[in-house]
Amino acid sequence: MEQQTKTSSRALGAVLKPRQLTMMGLGSAIGAGLFIGSGAGVQAAGPAVLISYLVAGTLIILVMWALGEMAAANPDSGAFSVYTAKAYGPVAGATVGWLWWLQLVVVIAAEALGAAALLATVFPALPVWLTAFVFIVMLTAMNLTSVRNFGEFEFWFALLKVAAIVGFLLVGGLLLLGWLPGIQSPGLSNFRTGFAPNGFAGIATALFVVAFAFGGTEIVSVAAAETAEPARSVKKAVRTVLWRILVFYIGAIFVIAAVLPVGSPGLKSPFAAVLDAAGMPGAATAITLVAVAALLSALNANLYGASRMAFSLAERGEAPRLLASVSTARVPVVAVLASVAFGVVTVVLELAFPEKVLPVLLNIVGSTSLLVWTSALVAQLALRLRADRENTALPLRMPGFPWLTSLGLLILAAIFTVGLIGEDSRPQLLSTFALVVLLALANWLHHRSEKVPSTVEPSDQAEHRVPVD
Repeated sequence: MEQQTKTSSRALGAVLKPRQLTMMGLGSAIGAGLFIGSGAGVQAAGPAVLISYLVAGTLIILVMWALGEMAAANPDSGAFSVYTAKAYGPVAGATVGWLWWLQLVVVIAAEALGAAALLATVFPALPVWLTAFVFIVMLTAMNLTSVRNFGEFEFWFALLKVAAIVGFLLVGGLLLLGWLPGIQSPGLSNFRTGFAPNGFAGIATALFVVAFAFGGTEIVSVAAAETAEPARSVKKAVRTVLWRILVFYIGAIFVIAAVLPVGSPGLKSPFAAVLDAAGMPGAATAITLVAVAALLSALNANLYGASRMAFSLAERGEAPRLLASVSTARVPVVAVLASVAFGVVTVVLELAFPEKVLPVLLNIVGSTSLLVWTSALVAQLALRLRADRENTALPLRMPGFPWLTSLGLLILAAIFTVGLIGEDSRPQLLSTFALVVLLALANWLHHRSEKVPSTVEPSDQAEHRVPVD
């Protein structure tokens, strides 16, 4: 792994601050998967879902360490796509890059519709399609201004979610300790009477479900390319994000599992149900608005990530060169518009087919995050071994190498196995594998027919990185 202080993003600025990068990684992991989807994990495994979250949390820690090591050595807007190309060739790198871009394009559309649908439960007069369109226009405009504005906007979005989690943990702790006046504490009876009501099968099923809740943290490796001090910023982001994710996730799930038993109707909206149990007025409305903010924050970050990946692919000759054009604010305008275009199409479809589009989008997303994490670990394994053979100094080194990298790959293998066994998850996995094969074939044919560089060369971004005022 060559140590670089360079990125491939010649025309992009270098203005993101360490605090913004840290909050971006934290905020991207605290989304609707936690606020809305955590109840599905509790329903599948009971309080034993904590085991599933610990396993999935361990996996994302290992992936973040691997990505952090590579991003600190070679900050690049193509991130894991570039690292995979360096390790296994440009076809593999382009396949991973296009897979992630397609995933984010679909997720952007799903998040816009999901946020609009949630807001409609509070304000029924708002048409879902129109609200989704407004969200898309607003956040596209935010991404088109400058990366500094994006970073600051995402910082405050993430801070709102963190504040909501801290408040929830405080109220949940008071409830469980019996310190709320007039409210009887449920204690830990759910843990004593039915810790794992569905046994190992329930824990395994929940593992596949909760793994997706951590999706989005990989965007830190993409954003590292636009920080003024990539190595220092990535170090701080990796070291601070990881323990906070575990505290927030494990703490919140512990409270939910203690308060809401398996089969409780409240698991459909677990945060609101816990706050209702604590006697908090207006809890359902408040948590719904926070969930809307969480979805919009994720949409904002994913649009940023998708546009930078498209930009990187174009710079490497893996996508139309037009996607690499930038504005005077050093923003890849065409890449941003191309990444959000599918979201606009879904708004039209929602107008024509109300409440039919979002479920289809959620099924399309499938298991792409798991494959991206796999690519990050196998790339880090190859590049770290190469760096060690060449005695290359690295600004950030993943501890416990190669054993912890191998552990991450074993956890991923277990999740894939569980997914293939499950009747609901098997079609998603198989369709994702088929998509990877098609992308790999398309990229291989592209390299045979076009004059695309056969290797990924270190770029000269360091000489061209100009901080933007």
